[in-house]
Amino acid sequence: MREQFNVDVNLRTPIYKQLLSEFERLIDSGELPVGACIPSMNELSAQLNISKETVKKVYSILRERGVIESIHGKGFFVTARQDGRKLRIFLLFDKLSQYKQILYDAFIAEIGDRAEITIYMYNQNIETFESFVDSALDNYDYYLVTPHFPLDAETQARALKALKRIPNRKLIVLDNWLRSLQGNYGAVYQDMANDIYDGLSSAIDDLQRYHKLHVIILPTSLYGSLIMVGITRFCEEHGIEVEFHYDINQSMMQRGDLYLLLNGQLGIGLVEVARIAASRGLRIGEDVGVISYNDSYLSEIILGGLTTVSTDFEQMGRLAAQMVLSNNFKKIKCDFKLNRRKTF
Repeated sequence: MREQFNVDVNLRTPIYKQLLSEFERLIDSGELPVGACIPSMNELSAQLNISKETVKKVYSILRERGVIESIHGKGFFVTARQDGRKLRIFLLFDKLSQYKQILYDAFIAEIGDRAEITIYMYNQNIETFESFVDSALDNYDYYLVTPHFPLDAETQARALKALKRIPNRKLIVLDNWLRSLQGNYGAVYQDMANDIYDGLSSAIDDLQRYHKLHVIILPTSLYGSLIMVGITRFCEEHGIEVEFHYDINQSMMQRGDLYLLLNGQLGIGLVEVARIAASRGLRIGEDVGVISYNDSYLSEIILGGLTTVSTDFEQMGRLAAQMVLSNNFKKIKCDFKLNRRKTF
């Protein structure tokens, strides 16, 4: 039995967490089938040269989870997991938003009552993210994460290092795929630069009727620089005049122009654009056009119907749930489309 378990006292991960992972790996792979006898606490502590208290802690956790049972006078055995046991899912969102709600609702609808879900939000703060990942390791069957952070190299490296601590067989990355993260984990993601190009291309005839495209990039747009790449390529290829703005002012509002907001449909940017248009007697959807990045439940009623370009967050949640239920991990890019409504 010694060669089946692999723990390393030199790793940062606590020994008890390593041993829990080893048991899960061996049970999931069938190397420790239901009914298999496992070493006594004394035997395993001696085999691995670790303290008996560490092994005792691991066995206690496994018993609470229903993974092993003890039979008096015979020892410890792997027990059949009850069909009724719900999956334990750790869902780590970067922030609360309308489109995250769509994702979550679709995930819940697909997975039903087969899971118990714990939700945390780290507000795109790397220290909080690292802390949540560390405290959750080995306590859940699956980890679903939306890894959104500032794009500086140090923060990205820290995020990557934290994600690597989650076993591939348990990890599903949502929304933003960190391509430098290697392994056979799951991913359901969007591709900012290429998606916006395709979304705008689907409405090229209508876009060319406007005099000019104004792209408003406010601080809340974490990936504005990436999305700009796709917009610039699209406009250059189709001869569309474009101007990028990092604030909103009266002079930018001109009849016959189109305004694309990258800071979210419910942000102050949309309010300010609507206010300026009204003050100048311009009707949104007739005199000027407005498109917002990312769809939400409220988009159908805002300004009589807000046109959006957006990843299909409902599809994202549904696909993530299907990966969990099938335990079949893939990397899938979600659909991205222009949702045509009154403002464009």
